[in-house]
Amino acid sequence: MADPFGFLKFDRKDNPYRDVNDRVLDFEELQTPLDEKERQEQAARCMSCGIPFCHSGVFYGGKRAVSGCPNDNLIPEWNDLVYRGEFKKAFERLTRTNYLPEMTGRVCPAPCEKSCTEALNGSGVTIHDNERFIIDTAFEQGWVKESGMPVERYDYKVAVIGSGPAGLSAAWRLNRLGYQVTVYEKSDRFGGLLMYGIPNMKLDKDVVNRRISVMKEVGIKFQANTEIGKDLSYDQLASEFDRIILAIGAGVARDLPVAGRQAEGVQFAVDFLTEVTKEVLESTDKKLPKSLEGKKVIVIGGGDTGNDCIGTAIRLGAASVRQLEITPQLPESRAANNPWPEYPMTNRLGYGQEEAINAGNINLTQYTSSTNEIIVDESNHVKAIKTVQVDPSFQPVPGSEEILEADLVLLAMGFVGVQKEILEQFEVTEVYDDNSTNNEKVYVAGDAKRGPSLVIWGIREGRLTAEKIDKDFQSQKELESQAV
Repeated sequence: MADPFGFLKFDRKDNPYRDVNDRVLDFEELQTPLDEKERQEQAARCMSCGIPFCHSGVFYGGKRAVSGCPNDNLIPEWNDLVYRGEFKKAFERLTRTNYLPEMTGRVCPAPCEKSCTEALNGSGVTIHDNERFIIDTAFEQGWVKESGMPVERYDYKVAVIGSGPAGLSAAWRLNRLGYQVTVYEKSDRFGGLLMYGIPNMKLDKDVVNRRISVMKEVGIKFQANTEIGKDLSYDQLASEFDRIILAIGAGVARDLPVAGRQAEGVQFAVDFLTEVTKEVLESTDKKLPKSLEGKKVIVIGGGDTGNDCIGTAIRLGAASVRQLEITPQLPESRAANNPWPEYPMTNRLGYGQEEAINAGNINLTQYTSSTNEIIVDESNHVKAIKTVQVDPSFQPVPGSEEILEADLVLLAMGFVGVQKEILEQFEVTEVYDDNSTNNEKVYVAGDAKRGPSLVIWGIREGRLTAEKIDKDFQSQKELESQAV
């Protein structure tokens, strides 16, 4: 497969980021793709290893981060096809398992690359960027619509509630299998967190809309502004559809139960990012006014969403941005108890953090820090927060209190789980390993089942849920034919 000596001939080369001073002026995508020849060279670095750890997701040693692709993507095979210039075959191989590679090729943290055999003593293969090249080429060549058309069509109807990664993946697979699919979304636009939870510079919304458009073209129906329990009930869905998939995500954000929490200027990160994305979508040039000019912003939470908030605040002209993280700073290199092929639990500088430091925020991230009060002014607007350092058991360290000025506080502390009242409306009390439930008509997929997770997990669960429904339907057909 590929060039046996490719990893020796060619150095790793990622899609380069735009210059930091230019990219903070707009909400255009961060990276500029390599050209075709360079991408083939990067694919040639896939080294024909005997055991491709990259395409099998494993939680080694009980670690919390998966290593390798949990979706069983056939990575070495499509790397070889890219190297050989057989791009359509590479697309066909890639989309046997991954139905939304344009999303993962932009936002996935690429656990596949971390477990790449070449990463044992080298830098790993650029799997993430290769994936983006394949699917963007496929859209340019018009191969995607053709690949989504069903061979035959059944009368069997399936409703998919939620249009995030799991919902879109399930809908795509079900449609290819011949089922009539309708996707319901509570927001005004489709994509779930792909649309409103990830800022435009990481995932351009034209990319999301491109996928929705082709899904409509192959026969999938979409209905926006539809909230379950308000606009549509379980009984209505059950009377119209044979099966229902709840792909509603883990939308309950983790809150901060401290004094002053209800002050103006304190927002959940996802609400802040949603508002900004809506403004970007309404703009003509993906540039926005400096609405945070002169403002001091504090982001509570050190994950990807926190990083997205930092990058967004910088683009909106914030005078300063500070990030608080309750856990200790990770080491710069792998610890002895974190060997390859485990996911490396190391400190990494996010794009937003880089942008903030470049703008002069030299004390950007404060680790082992907990917020215990939000201080408000006479008009009930946040003016500062009170923090305290914590020990390894997350207990306050006496005498370490500090007051930090703030005009905007963003809560980016993750999500705690699914809206349980929706499960109750659908009479779901148990969710099984195969995504079926105690209610034979209802399935649960993605973050709604497993909790906050990666986009690739959602894609996997959507695919497997669709195939479970198909298996149940085919068994039902066989029983009916035997009874005749």
